[in-house]
Amino acid sequence: MREHRQMATTMNVRLLLVVLLIAAAATVLPRTEAAEHTVGGSNGWSVFNGAADFYTSWAANNSFAVGDVLVFNFNTGAHDVATVTKDAFDACNKTSANNVTTTGPANITLTTAGDHYFICTIDMHCTGGQKLAINVGTTPPTPPGVTPPPPPSSGTTPPPPPSSGTSASSLAATFSLILVTIASTIFYLF
Repeated sequence: MREHRQMATTMNVRLLLVVLLIAAAATVLPRTEAAEHTVGGSNGWSVFNGAADFYTSWAANNSFAVGDVLVFNFNTGAHDVATVTKDAFDACNKTSANNVTTTGPANITLTTAGDHYFICTIDMHCTGGQKLAINVGTTPPTPPGVTPPPPPSSGTTPPPPPSSGTSASSLAATFSLILVTIASTIFYLF
């Protein structure tokens, strides 16, 4: 009976260690899932006094990466959302609008890096400020509280790119291998 209890305790300790190691790995490894951004927050996608400044500020306070999803909340028939070029954005030119979505809410997945422009093509909504310009990066944003290094000043040689052994994915793979090795060692000790 005593051996059975000791064996059960050992199994419980092993299971607890595995769960703890998985939890530790989940907190350290980088997240690769796409973010969802509700355009305009609780204001949604609408036209109102000061909308142009509001959407410019909203975009400046958010970071966008390839794979993220923009959610444009609006009532069907009252608004729409269209992708346009920078020139069409600046001029509120509705005739060159691409991919006009007329049913709200509209979910638009960001598939390429660079500048993206969106307007409402209903009546005078774009000229009233219902337009959004964003920049989509290729890498995840810098975590809060971390200051990225300043760009090199002109006349200096930029540092060489990191070797392939120091990339984030290589570090994550190395860390995972270390965790599995530790877990295996502990598992066989108990």
